Amino acid sequence: MRITRILARPFLAAMVAAAAAAASTPAVFAAELMAAARLSIRADDAKRHISALADDALEGREGGSRGGRAAGSYVVSHLEKLGLEPAGDNGSYYQQFGGMRNILALARGSDPSVAHELIVVGAHYDHVGYGNSGNSYGPFGFVHNGADDNASGVAGLIEVAEALQHLPNRPRRPILFAFWDGEEKGLLGSYHFLRVRPAMLAPMSVVFSVNLDMIGRLRGERLEVYGARTSEGLRTAVVRSNNRQGAAPLELTFDWAIEEDSDHYPFITAKIPTVMFHTGLHDQYHRPSDDVQLINFDGIEPVARLTLDLVTELANEQRAPRSFRPQSRSESDATKKALESQAHGELAPATALQPIQTANGQVTPAAPQRPRWGIGTRADAGEPLNPIVVRINAGSPAALAGLALGDRVVAIDGGDVLSQADMVTRLAAAGGCVALDVDRKGRIVRLEMKTSEQTTAAP
Repeated sequence: MRITRILARPFLAAMVAAAAAAASTPAVFAAELMAAARLSIRADDAKRHISALADDALEGREGGSRGGRAAGSYVVSHLEKLGLEPAGDNGSYYQQFGGMRNILALARGSDPSVAHELIVVGAHYDHVGYGNSGNSYGPFGFVHNGADDNASGVAGLIEVAEALQHLPNRPRRPILFAFWDGEEKGLLGSYHFLRVRPAMLAPMSVVFSVNLDMIGRLRGERLEVYGARTSEGLRTAVVRSNNRQGAAPLELTFDWAIEEDSDHYPFITAKIPTVMFHTGLHDQYHRPSDDVQLINFDGIEPVARLTLDLVTELANEQRAPRSFRPQSRSESDATKKALESQAHGELAPATALQPIQTANGQVTPAAPQRPRWGIGTRADAGEPLNPIVVRINAGSPAALAGLALGDRVVAIDGGDVLSQADMVTRLAAAGGCVALDVDRKGRIVRLEMKTSEQTTAAP
């Protein structure tokens, strides 16, 4: 535990004191310190970082330029204050390539048995300088400060790195904080890292990566998530982390497209499970008008906190590293639409019915004792634990409870669903009232389904 760093901020010291007083078990104390780590991610600090990186003096942070080098020096100064280990060339934070510099800082894990399994969390710190016809929507010749693209991601990454220092224990696996250069010139920095690893990182295998790009314009609490199909169950992990923040979770839009447009792409081509968080494009994208006054600083907090929770969870997993799902490369938003579209699906049946034996010995089916729930679901090979609701019968208990098409069934009466077959079996055996937890756009919603004598049986 790095209590000295926690005590450096009065409000965190108060959190730790309250946790110590209230905690009756180590688990409770750890949970309270995790809450304190989340609270260390602050909009005011993000604003300070973005204001510095998107200042006119840095001339748009073009890769290899004097402004880009000044931005790199700013980042390194904060990594030094945090005490993170340099992971670049020759004991430095920098990894040099083509006149540009990646910045790499390592937080070592606590478990020697998984010390070779590296998790990378990255954001590019370069932008397009004064702009030209190849990288800007104009006007050219003016400083493109790139406050959202991607000073926002860099600020979020610095905040996550600092929050990690407040955790009660180091995560099991090592975590690399990577600030990529040359992204705007063709993802040069991330490609270079995957081809040429610095000596101290060479023995490690990258088992997972997160990319933060343009997280400064959160609108309507809506966050875009890319790459969640690159490993089975990865969406479930993201949703779980999203709902663990202690505040209102974000609305998550899962985009199945995989395009060569940010630093998540090189990792996916290297068959490494990867997600990217992004708050969406806007009219100021790659224009001089992408400036500090348009940033939603408060919106950076929940995105960075989600990143902290997800990275910490994956770094602490007891299971073997998640395997890459090659099918993700051929999936698209059209595939998603087809999978989630309304269809017959497999209806969750009513409880088993006892046959009726007549006086002459003939056996006839019993009349239904209660109606079906009226749910049609479809299994998803990428997320086998959570069936997708693709049909809801009108007037059924599911419809009356507010179930919606596209919901994913997560739990029944507080117990996690293990598969579509498991869901069907448990609903068939359930009584007249069932609590259903569903993933609705990344938010866990609890619904109560009830049967009644007046409800007409679903066909």
